[in-house]
Formats: sequence, structure tokens, C-alpha cells
Amino acid sequence: MRALQLVADRRIEVADIAPPPPPAPGEATVAIRAVALNHIDVWGWRGMAFAKRKMPLTIGAEASGVVESVGDGVTGLKPGQLVAIYGARTCGHCRACREGRDNLCENVAGVHGFHLDGFAQERMNLPARLLVPAPAGVDEVAAAVTPITFGTVEHMLFDNAKLEAGETVLVHAGGSGIGSAAIQLAKLAGCTVITTVGSNDKIDKAKALGADHVINYREDRFEGVVRKLTAKKGVDVVFEHVGADTWAGSMLSLKRGGRLVTCGSTSGVSTTMNLMQLFQQQLKIFGSFGCRMQNMADAMAKMATGKVHPVIDTETRFDGIDAALRRMEGRDVFGKILLRLD
Repeated sequence: MRALQLVADRRIEVADIAPPPPPAPGEATVAIRAVALNHIDVWGWRGMAFAKRKMPLTIGAEASGVVESVGDGVTGLKPGQLVAIYGARTCGHCRACREGRDNLCENVAGVHGFHLDGFAQERMNLPARLLVPAPAGVDEVAAAVTPITFGTVEHMLFDNAKLEAGETVLVHAGGSGIGSAAIQLAKLAGCTVITTVGSNDKIDKAKALGADHVINYREDRFEGVVRKLTAKKGVDVVFEHVGADTWAGSMLSLKRGGRLVTCGSTSGVSTTMNLMQLFQQQLKIFGSFGCRMQNMADAMAKMATGKVHPVIDTETRFDGIDAALRRMEGRDVFGKILLRLD
């Protein structure tokens, strides 16, 4: 069967690999239907792996698939069922896993597509406990953008920042995959949404998702506009994933007692911070990585209502992977790029 494998930095090839054996006890064989591309795929393509890995490495960290068969002892799954696939290989038995805090697993083996073989292959065997069934009304595209995109946003906004109705949130990079999800989920929660974009052609698209105010950060200092929009009070929550380029402005955009939640550092991993501002304004900063499997279920339940939806920039096949990753690297996207395997 076919797989997309990273064989060297910035070099991906279509490979023929052996199909998986029958599923072992506790496993399910899943036919992969769609893989959603993320910045973690760009990092891996560039060679920015933060742990030792062996090549060739099958890429793809976020995906959906259909259960083909199940091993002994598997309950709650049946052949033909559409599932979203949790992207990290957790142990399932440590305290964090038992308590449903999956992204704090004490014995995680790695992230698929980055440290471990990923989902850009036609079928694979996976622990059944890492498969989250999609409800009626959620198709393979929506399920594919659940494990990282919508799940990450659910965890950031509601587990960590505790976003509530009536609050104002600043969402950075509203044209990104998680930015487009954050706009929708925050608006669904009853919040006022301010977002930033990098070009004027993205303004109307962001407003169509529910953004109340859209700032082109290439033309205006976003923190100045935010202060004006909020009568100099600032926002309750900043949804941060850009990093060094926006950090100082994000801190200035917060109201007294505001919360900043961050999951990324695409513009750089190091920055400086005004500590007096931090403690005098009683600001709160939350680091957030990945999500819990419950976040995936919650996100798909919201998508099933039709009130939020995946935003797809483009779809591609195996032969378009390099162009897709270059497009992401240049931030020339609005929403997600989807790799189809069906």
C-alpha cells in the first residue's frame, strides 16, 4: 500500500509499504480517509524534530479514518465507523491518562508524523482507545481537523483560558487553521471576537466566520487598534500562537486580570517580558499543548450542530504534498490544507 514518507529534510516520496497485519487485542485497523496538514508537518519537513527519529518517516499528525476491523477486547467501535484519531501515542495507564488528561501523559511515546510514523498511509493499526467516534452530521473532513485543530482550540479557550459568554477575545492569525476554528468557537460561546490577518483579502473571510473586528497587522499595530476598540481597557483573553513577533503586543492588549493562552511559536521560541506589567496588571499566562480526547468529542458535537465548520483552503493528493507544505510555510493560506487518501 502507499504511504508518504519523509526521506530527508524537505524531501518526501511516495513509498510502497506492507499492509498492517490483523489487529491485535485492543487495536483497530483504520482505513485513513483524510489528513489535515499542520505547522508540525512543516517543522518535520524542515528537519526541526526535537527528538531522535528514524527515516524514512511516514508523515501526517492529524487525520480521520474508517474502522475496517477490531481486535479482541475492543468495545464501542465497529467496522464502517468514522473516527478522528488522537495524534499522540499515550500510554493509557498513567494517572494523567486515567483522569482524561491525555496531553499530560507521563509516558508518551511521541507524536505521529513527527517522532513516530504518521497517518499519511492507506491503513494502519492503532490502539482503539485513541479513536474518537464521529457523531452523525460529521464527515471525514470535519473529523480530520478535530484532533489538532478544533481539539487544540477547545483545550486552549475552555480548559485553560476559561472563556465565558460576554467576554472579548483577541485571536491571532485568523486565517490559520486554529485561528479560523478559534473565531468560530469563541463566537459560538457568545464572545466578542477581534482577530488579526496578514492581508486585506482575508478580512471579509474572517468576518464571515463571525469575527466582529478584523485587523490587518501589516498595516496597523494590532495592540493599538485593540486598545481603541476596547476603550483602552483591553481584552479578557488573547489566543496566542505566533510567538516572538506578537508577544509584547499581546501582553499590552490584555485588560487588568486578563488571560493569555499560547500553543505556538511560529515566529520564534524566545522573547522578553515586562515582569512589572505581569504582576501589576495581575495577568495570567497559560501554556497549552495538544488536547484531551474529550476536547475532540466536544468539538465534533459542536460541528454536528452545523454552527461551526472546518475551513478548507485547498485539498491535495499525494503528488501535491511539497507544494502544500511550501504554501503553508509562506502563510499563503486561509484555513486548512487537506490531504485526501480516498
